[in-house]
Amino acid sequence: MAMFEGINWLAVLAAALSAFLLGGLWYGPLFRRAWCRENGIDPEAPPSGHPAKVFGTAFAAALVAAAAFAILLRPEPPLPVALHAGFVAGLAYVAMGFGINYAFAGRSFKLWLIDGGYHTLQFTLYGLILGAWH
Repeated sequence: MAMFEGINWLAVLAAALSAFLLGGLWYGPLFRRAWCRENGIDPEAPPSGHPAKVFGTAFAAALVAAAAFAILLRPEPPLPVALHAGFVAGLAYVAMGFGINYAFAGRSFKLWLIDGGYHTLQFTLYGLILGAWH
């Protein structure tokens, strides 16, 4: 298909891996306790669900998001354009989408900052990788 023509699939895979690694840091040592507290979860409790299923689903979602973003950027985007597009996609689309849902669900502003911040940085990293790897 024409829309997949020229896509750097290694860069897409690296972008997905970057989101996975960022998530490990973001929801691990950086914000685990605050995120758990805002969600009413005991940070010392074992995660719900089988870890392979949870991490597998997270990686698959990151891979789909990175591939879709690469398709939107088209092959070999200029780095400044890709970075800007990643930041805008993360903040204006993903984080604001969360903001709408969180407002109706009565979730905290702090939780929105944590989750929205992650996705803003996630897509900015996608832009960095996809814009730099030609």
